[in-house]
Amino acid sequence: MTIIMAAIVIAAPFAWPAVLANAVFIASIVLIGLLFLACFLIPWERLPPDAYLIIPVLDLFVIGLARNGATPAIGGLALLAIFPVIWLSASGSFSRGTIILSFFGPLLITAPPLIQKYPNLSASEVTGAILLPLMMLAVSLAIRFASVNVRMQRQRLEKKDAELRELLVESRNRERLLKTVLDTIDVGIVAVDGDGKILLVNDRQKEFYRGASPAETETLSEEARQLMFAQDKITPLPIDKRPISRAVAGETFADYLIWLGEGNRKRALSTAARVIQNDDGVFNGAVIVYSDVTGLVDALGVKEELISNVSHEFRSPLMSVLGNVDLVLDEADALSSLAVQRLQVVQRNAERLLALVSDLLVSASTVLAVHPRRTDLSGLIETSIGSAQAQADATHVSLRTDVPVPLWAYADPLRISQALDNLVSNAIKYSPDGGAVTVTARSSDTGVQLEVQDTGMGISEDEAPRIFTRFFRSQAARQASIPGVGLGLSITKTIVERHGGKISCVSKPGAGTTFTMTLPREPSTEPGEPKKLAAADSSGAARSSG
Repeated sequence: MTIIMAAIVIAAPFAWPAVLANAVFIASIVLIGLLFLACFLIPWERLPPDAYLIIPVLDLFVIGLARNGATPAIGGLALLAIFPVIWLSASGSFSRGTIILSFFGPLLITAPPLIQKYPNLSASEVTGAILLPLMMLAVSLAIRFASVNVRMQRQRLEKKDAELRELLVESRNRERLLKTVLDTIDVGIVAVDGDGKILLVNDRQKEFYRGASPAETETLSEEARQLMFAQDKITPLPIDKRPISRAVAGETFADYLIWLGEGNRKRALSTAARVIQNDDGVFNGAVIVYSDVTGLVDALGVKEELISNVSHEFRSPLMSVLGNVDLVLDEADALSSLAVQRLQVVQRNAERLLALVSDLLVSASTVLAVHPRRTDLSGLIETSIGSAQAQADATHVSLRTDVPVPLWAYADPLRISQALDNLVSNAIKYSPDGGAVTVTARSSDTGVQLEVQDTGMGISEDEAPRIFTRFFRSQAARQASIPGVGLGLSITKTIVERHGGKISCVSKPGAGTTFTMTLPREPSTEPGEPKKLAAADSSGAARSSG
């Protein structure tokens, strides 16, 4: 408003020279200048909060003086009332008073000319005098409503802002808690996004990485690390076989053993990965966990070495015992029947003990050689059934087969025969009250499946997951005093897995047990190439022929 009045004063000598002689107009100009200076000079922050509203109120008075002092030379000065009206209405203070003042203030500006002409007033003069106050009232109400709406929106925004701040504080607290938990646990954790970019690495994993890096670098890219080896601790692990690479490829795995570092810093880590999917089921990242199992692996190695050494020490005297018993029995005619009978008991138990020692040696062996080739399994099954016939007749168990001839698979005949003998012998042994053992086989696109089914005692649901654990024997077998040490199924599982196959078990107490063995039809490696794989990590046996 001050700028507009200054422009009028500048233009007045040229456009309206008469107004400069009007004392009322000059007074209004002086008052506007004083109010303008008051806005800057008065320390409003020391006064009550609404004290500054005196400025727009005085502006209405000054506009009245200017309008009445310049009329009729300059028309329309009353419209300047819109500035103080906006100021008063937007202040948010004294809502009723400002609305009343927004109407009566402009009315007092337009009323003096009407009073001077009364009663000689035209309708247009009366309408013009009332129209301005009504317009200012409308402007005031509009600003008031807009201000209320803005304040309500601001309150909502402040409320949301407060909620967001609380959520942010809570999120930061949870982030700190998560970081503390991740840095406290004794496993390494890595989180990656869908593109393989590492999002999170805890302190334990950083320690693993530092031990695996030849340059002690802080780089966290697993692909850049060369000191990562397979289970044999010698073969460098290819990039695509490393845990993070497998997880980024969408794989889910567990108990994947790798070795990190070299020399005395080499550590055995058991890794596992779980993928993260978005709401549409699309791969969105993964979490990989690294557990240090060096102590466990070393302890297992010591245990296997102990079993192997003890088994070797047992084998030599047992062979000596059996050899001498055989020599004595060759001259059975010179002995009494009672002596022969007792020597035969010694021979049977020594042979049984030798078989147990042989199983211990196989179980403790760190390398199990498998030499697969194209083999007709039907002949192996027939031989296994023939070998077990005497054992079956002794326990009144019938043996049945349903096997196509020929039945080709890619397998090691010696090892698969050993596995078949274990399964058939177990089926007979755990059918002590008679029954039937059925061996079936079939070929499909996925491989060759062999099933050994019995109608014996079965095992409980709680014991089923441990059936391939070494040295495990079911409670029913122990109660029935069935001989065995729980190694047969462990060895069988190892043999099948070394062929690249699978073995599973389905059983119910009192309803028998079915073992399903799946073998490949075609070679998975170069023809004639023997597969020598570690057997130390195989699971153990449950029911076993010993």
